[in-house]
Amino acid sequence: MATQVVVLPASLAGKFEGSFAYDTLKDRLPLILTRVIDTLHRHKNEFFEEHGEKGIEAEKKAIAYLSKLRNELQTDKPLIALHDNLPDTILWNQHLEYHRNLSNEPPSWFQSPWLYTECYMYRRIHEALVQNPPISEFDVFKEEKSHGFFESQQAIIVLSTYLQELLKNIEDLDEKHLQEEFLKLFQVSLWGNKCDLSISGGKDNSQRSNPFQALEGLKSFILVDHLEKVWSLLINKKKTTAQTTRIDIVLDNAGFELAADLVMADFLLASKLATEIHFHGKSMPWYVSDTTKQDFNWTIRQMKSANHKWMSRCGVSWEGNLKKGVWVYQDHLFWTLPHEFSSMAKVSSDLYTELHKSNLIIFKGDLNYRKLVGDRKWDFTVPFHQALNNFHPAPLCSLRTLKCDIQVGLKPGQGEELTHSEPEWMIIGKYGIIQFDAAS
Repeated sequence: MATQVVVLPASLAGKFEGSFAYDTLKDRLPLILTRVIDTLHRHKNEFFEEHGEKGIEAEKKAIAYLSKLRNELQTDKPLIALHDNLPDTILWNQHLEYHRNLSNEPPSWFQSPWLYTECYMYRRIHEALVQNPPISEFDVFKEEKSHGFFESQQAIIVLSTYLQELLKNIEDLDEKHLQEEFLKLFQVSLWGNKCDLSISGGKDNSQRSNPFQALEGLKSFILVDHLEKVWSLLINKKKTTAQTTRIDIVLDNAGFELAADLVMADFLLASKLATEIHFHGKSMPWYVSDTTKQDFNWTIRQMKSANHKWMSRCGVSWEGNLKKGVWVYQDHLFWTLPHEFSSMAKVSSDLYTELHKSNLIIFKGDLNYRKLVGDRKWDFTVPFHQALNNFHPAPLCSLRTLKCDIQVGLKPGQGEELTHSEPEWMIIGKYGIIQFDAAS
């Protein structure tokens, strides 16, 4: 059985100092808000140059809004309704009413499920900008994402070089060697998920080392490895049908992780394990480093214009894939709602119907995992299929490094043994999972 995870009230914090949920609210979220405020302040001159006094006035109002938001968080004030009248505003306010009805009082920052309050904070950050034109489109996290990309450039060069050399002979690879490359690139995509700026509070968390050199040593840290099942699904489909094979990738972080995902996607297309790939990103700046359409396009432009032939070759190829329609980028407001994915069919039936067309959905990262299984304190041995709570639009796979205290599908005693030997194993990003559900 599972019990709902709630954020502990401040009065109990001393007894539960190890609670990742409480620490996130107490420490990380105010830190992120402070960095957002600082970012806006540092761009004051830019706003003035582009928009004159209106830009300065908008910057002041946005900072005042965010300062008030930070105080609300730190003093456990009730959560309030949104007022920006965007397409998702009604859904957010309905969800607030739902939580109010659960407890017969307004939910507050320290008394609510932490996935909800964390998502709520990022949505309020967006409201601070949206309500203050002409800086409404400013991405307060763009600097961190750009920095993460450039600081990881040597690792991206290694990836690009490896891919381009691989593609020269990919049609000559036998099945065994194709599988080896498949396993390798999926593992690089998995460990790329370490580069998460929401966990580091926006501080540098780039990939600087050769991503291939560490793979062998990291295998023992993959707690659930269903990659062979994913391979079997795709290779059998390739052998038995001439029709399209569609793979959907629900993206997580921009920067190195996105580059690793794009390399993996290029390989899947070139190897004919997929004939079309749909990428799903966020429709607004989210969780500091999550990928938006702007980040996706910016990354491909940076690759294309790079002063390195293999990076540039990747960028040109990826731009071509988008133009040919074999790569498709999509965003949807559901990805930035606080709802678990089990409610997708009801809340956003159009997205569920779209995902139902897929032959494999790859969910990247911690936030997607939390929404896949629900932000609950599951028993470690609860089957992944059960925890998905009837969310089965298509076969799906979660690639995730562990950065929150939720995990299902482990062997009996595995979680308890890890807890005994390494109490913070669930939150430090050291361990990973490749967890598959066949949706049958």
